[in-house]
Amino acid sequence: MRHLLQRHPIPIRTHFAHSLVLTYALPPEQLAPLVPPGLALDTYTAPDGTEHGFVAAAVVDARGLRPAGLPARIGADLVLTGYRVFTRFPTPGGRTMRGLRILRSDTGHRLMVAGGNLLSRYHYRLARIGSRAVGDTLEFKVLSADGRADLHVRANLAGPPAPLPPGSPFADVRAARRFAGPLPYTFEYEPQTRSMIVVKAVRPHWEPRPVTVEVPHLTFFDHGPLAGTRPVLANAFHVSDLDYGWEPGSRRALDGSTR
Repeated sequence: MRHLLQRHPIPIRTHFAHSLVLTYALPPEQLAPLVPPGLALDTYTAPDGTEHGFVAAAVVDARGLRPAGLPARIGADLVLTGYRVFTRFPTPGGRTMRGLRILRSDTGHRLMVAGGNLLSRYHYRLARIGSRAVGDTLEFKVLSADGRADLHVRANLAGPPAPLPPGSPFADVRAARRFAGPLPYTFEYEPQTRSMIVVKAVRPHWEPRPVTVEVPHLTFFDHGPLAGTRPVLANAFHVSDLDYGWEPGSRRALDGSTR
């Protein structure tokens, strides 16, 4: 009956000191095995006619993370990393939800690993994570316990909005902005009941800014079902100093209808 607890039952609030999201483009056929029943890949067709799917690698410096209704001073300050695939969830009446399907999450906070895995399917693992902001440079280093989600990234926050990375499939920054996570929803497939758990984000004043990044080290694409793939950095967006949260999860049938 553990799956009944893992429906994200508690609304969460926090404050993002920084959120840095790197979006990587891959061929849709390489990402299709990661998408459970009920969801479809959220894809983009480049000007040359090539279709792309996307995986987000996100690093978030969260402050005062706590259940909604509690004061921020008792919340936890922690860094979270996550890997998500961009997906769509059709619903009756023709509406489509755009969101992220959770692949893996890491944090250096032991209580977050225990609580997050008890109350969600976000797949938290313990890691050693360092972060620093020096001048206009924001840097994160992640050493995962199994070596499968190590990350070293530096973002240059100075100057005007950055151009898209070399080789990006997007025609322009406006198109890239549609694939700048996090999106309005996250999706968790519940195999015990063949249902989808839908978690809605609370994110006022969300205005991500394109930035230039260096990624000296990233091991996520070297292991598991994506081993041997050749992802292309498609965009990098940063936001800072804003409130964020998650609502309690709701359960839907795989056709999108409510249960």
